[in-house]
Amino acid sequence: MINKIIDGISLAINNEFGDSYEIYTESIEQGVKEPCFSIFCLNPRSNQFLKHRYFKASQFCVHYFPAGSDKLQECNEVIERLFSCLELIEVDKDIVRGTNMEGSINDNVLSFIVNYDLFVYKKHEKIAGMEGMEQDTEVKG
Repeated sequence: MINKIIDGISLAINNEFGDSYEIYTESIEQGVKEPCFSIFCLNPRSNQFLKHRYFKASQFCVHYFPAGSDKLQECNEVIERLFSCLELIEVDKDIVRGTNMEGSINDNVLSFIVNYDLFVYKKHEKIAGMEGMEQDTEVKG
């Protein structure tokens, strides 16, 4: 599910910013082409809710590396656009709402945090029932 949410985030960012921005979903070693985004999951959680229903809470971080000379101004503009485009994303043909969104800028790099929490249903194989059983009982007196 985490990879599907990352795909939904990537698609939403691409729709908002276009193909001129590189989007990385794996760790970046060297050769970053700015401006670009990097997406990763911070701390996914899963709790059983009812029977086969699970509540999955996932927090994601989107880093933005600006390219222009006015890096702070560029980051501020990107924050506003991320609030809008990451509010609703598509995951497995369903719409998921982003919550607890916040952005911060450190060393001219934007870190944008967003949570995507959802319920999932796990399909379980039906276990065949036990066959019939007979029992004879007698009372001794």
